[in-house]
Amino acid sequence: MLSIFKPGDTKHFSRIVRPEDCASFDSGNVHPVYATFALGRDAEWCCRLFVLEMKEEEEEGIGTRLTIEHLSPALTGSQVDFTATITEIHHHEITCSYEAVCNGRVIATGIQVQKILAKEKLNRLFARF
Repeated sequence: MLSIFKPGDTKHFSRIVRPEDCASFDSGNVHPVYATFALGRDAEWCCRLFVLEMKEEEEEGIGTRLTIEHLSPALTGSQVDFTATITEIHHHEITCSYEAVCNGRVIATGIQVQKILAKEKLNRLFARF
């Protein structure tokens, strides 16, 4: 794992809310706003941007925690801007806080944690299941 980032470093990602990002279940569409699960996916991606630069060829990142405090809606077609900030790096574990903003409103905050492990170790782990 490359030690190229430190606590306080940030990454950014933007998403235009698409119809497929809205809440929909087996019973049908719920409403035309950014679903919490899609928001979580994009928050994790923003935090993973660090991992993509930190992992070495024989390594891969794996998410271990995601929290979402979904505070406000974002309508289909709205732009949501994510900022991920490293809060801690401990051995091979990277902890980030994130914030998602839409039209000047904070719509979500949370924490995302990933570990960078050898691909071989991950393959052994997955083979057990």
